[in-house]
Amino acid sequence: MTYDVAIIGAGIVGSCIARELSKYKLAVCMVEKADDVSCGTSKANSGIVHAGYDPIPGSLMAKLNVEGTAMYKKLSQELHFDYKNIGSLVVGFSDADMEHIKKLYDRGIANGVPGMKIINQEELRKLEPNISEEAVGALLAESAGITSPYQATWAVAENAVQNGVKLFLENEVHEIVPPETRDGYWTIKTGQMDVVCRCVINVAGLFADKISEMAGARKFTIKPRRGEYFLLDNKCSDLAHHTLFQCPDEKGKGVLVTPTADGNILVGPSADDDEDKTNTATTRSGQEIITEKAEKTIPNIPKRNIINSFSGVRAIPYDENGNVIKDFIIEEDEKAKRFINVAGICSPGLSAAPAIGLYVAGLVEKALNVKFEKNPDFTAIRKGIESFKHASDKRKAELIEENPLYGRIICRCEMITEAEIVAAIHSPVGARDLDGVKRRTRAGMGRCQSGFCSPRVTEIISRELSIPMTSVTKNGGCSYILNSKIR
Repeated sequence: MTYDVAIIGAGIVGSCIARELSKYKLAVCMVEKADDVSCGTSKANSGIVHAGYDPIPGSLMAKLNVEGTAMYKKLSQELHFDYKNIGSLVVGFSDADMEHIKKLYDRGIANGVPGMKIINQEELRKLEPNISEEAVGALLAESAGITSPYQATWAVAENAVQNGVKLFLENEVHEIVPPETRDGYWTIKTGQMDVVCRCVINVAGLFADKISEMAGARKFTIKPRRGEYFLLDNKCSDLAHHTLFQCPDEKGKGVLVTPTADGNILVGPSADDDEDKTNTATTRSGQEIITEKAEKTIPNIPKRNIINSFSGVRAIPYDENGNVIKDFIIEEDEKAKRFINVAGICSPGLSAAPAIGLYVAGLVEKALNVKFEKNPDFTAIRKGIESFKHASDKRKAELIEENPLYGRIICRCEMITEAEIVAAIHSPVGARDLDGVKRRTRAGMGRCQSGFCSPRVTEIISRELSIPMTSVTKNGGCSYILNSKIR
């Protein structure tokens, strides 16, 4: 099949672009090298929907950050994923910090950020009783929020698929043949298939520079910046009520303490420049650094309640001269026509993603030189999986009556039922491994970190996909859970 548009990369940005294009009469596909959506930077970040006071005024990043943040409430309601508008605080600990906070406030005003004000120590302590006594004031940004980045990616990608977008997983791009050699059509070669299309959108995250190079398009370099985090049990949920930042530096927004959309407390990230784009290791020194820095904001963080640590890798773009590019790269290439780079989407990429989808759809319309026709069958609503844990007692009884699998608790920490796991496996963009089930349902994300439920989840995946238990993986590839039968 020949496509109008092929999107390389199925993270949050690629998925938002796909959903936006599915509103029109276009043949669209997403090509992803992993065995699931949201397997790169989209699954391992802070989950913060930023207000937009940080980007440079007049930049594309500033524009799309503010516009994207404003879209999250409606989007989360339409697509049934978690989003909470909790606001953020940039905390100052000195007069110099407060001067910097004033600059952030002025920048936010220039960017059109609503609901900002600078508050004093007394006001700050009313909002955050556990804040350090050394804190002297803060910038309050009421429009900031939190979401589950992998849940949001799944929801957006699934809605795109429901509206006709084809999703090709486990298809790593190895070669891109320019349109001059095939009647004006691009050919994307993955080793498993050839994707022929009129327009290519490069949303390959950390590897966007390689994809651009394959296409003979703009030269830039993506360098990885690894950030470590740790997660506290949900019994610590009262530790912070807003996303708490310290004053940012040249490497980013610094170490934060924030609630998550699922009721935990997240601490991090560090900022370690690396050469390995696949390095997601955590280290003792990295965990000590983020703990020390976070305790400047919230003293005496209860480290005994750490239930997990992880790291994510941000895509930092550099130009040909080795200088950091301080804006998103979102453009149709001057040389490679109908090839659109969407690259260097580091923070606030999650916040900007819905607006990036709109912006790129406009670029595609211009590149194809057509007037888009609306898709009359487009549906903006995606029904998620009903949560047993958050249902009322009456609704729980009804769910069990409707589907007895709701009466079987598989993950005791998070109260996740077999019905929810089965629904996640059989959804339009279904889970194929333990981590896929975890991202969709939270089975395995509680205090025991799947110590009890992983054997049962493995059984359910095996049964529902009609594969041997020895073929079930943790996260695709060769990450098998079981080696062989012993009897």
